[in-house]
Amino acid sequence: MTATLINGNALSKIIRADVAARAAALAQQGCRPGLAVLLVGDDPASAVYVRNKIKACEEHGLHSSCDRYPADLSEAELLARIDALNRDPAIHGILVQLPLPAHINSHKVIEAIAAAKDVDGFHIANAGALLTGRPSFRPCTPYGVMMMLQAAKIPLSGASAVVIGRSNIVGKPMALLLLEAGATVTICHSKTRDLASYTRAADIVVAAAGQRNVLRADMVKPGATVIDVGMNRDETGKLCGDVDFESVKEVAGHITPVPGGVGPMTITMLLVNTLTAAEQAYAQRLPSHIA
Repeated sequence: MTATLINGNALSKIIRADVAARAAALAQQGCRPGLAVLLVGDDPASAVYVRNKIKACEEHGLHSSCDRYPADLSEAELLARIDALNRDPAIHGILVQLPLPAHINSHKVIEAIAAAKDVDGFHIANAGALLTGRPSFRPCTPYGVMMMLQAAKIPLSGASAVVIGRSNIVGKPMALLLLEAGATVTICHSKTRDLASYTRAADIVVAAAGQRNVLRADMVKPGATVIDVGMNRDETGKLCGDVDFESVKEVAGHITPVPGGVGPMTITMLLVNTLTAAEQAYAQRLPSHIA
């Protein structure tokens, strides 16, 4: 048996077409969705991510700006720029590209972003809303994974799901979203004893550990759905995920590839969140009897 691929590129195109239509409709009302991206330092991977995000905005009717700063930018200067963007009515989403240089407190920076413009979904107010089952902005990567599971018609209610990884960006919010959908969720991580004993019993495995081949074929239940969030490089420099794709695809029922799986969906859901933020901001400007 060879697993059915869950194609992130194909699903992204469908969702982005809807984003473009909604953005155009909003622009006709005099409100063009705007995303501000802040990049500190010269990390090559971060530069690529930012370039892709800005390109996606421009291609789908969203305004975008990018402030690039040297690695020695002070924390105070970055916070001052965020404050200005919080007060800018033309900007509906603010994204600070992580990681930040060591001298800048990333938690402090994230909390400085207005919750209504936190399109990454990392602000404590949005994290708390997600925890209590009333999410406003879902973190983009877990949000994208949920859309992929929905598109592939993977049953979630009552399913056994394992999330490998406990980061605030992917692992924890991924577990919360699966829990909200009715799955029974186990979070595994680097301190988990006998990881395979958990993954072999799972109907769904989301690998987000940032470690190559953390999930192998002998660790997967036949017919299970495997979502690979990892972004790594193999010995030849080729992009790969956390899953041993070639072996696992012969056991799993559904699987996401790397590249072409979760990656494009992450940027797509950033567009969705930014558009949603713009729609909410526009609605607040309308008289109450219209809104």
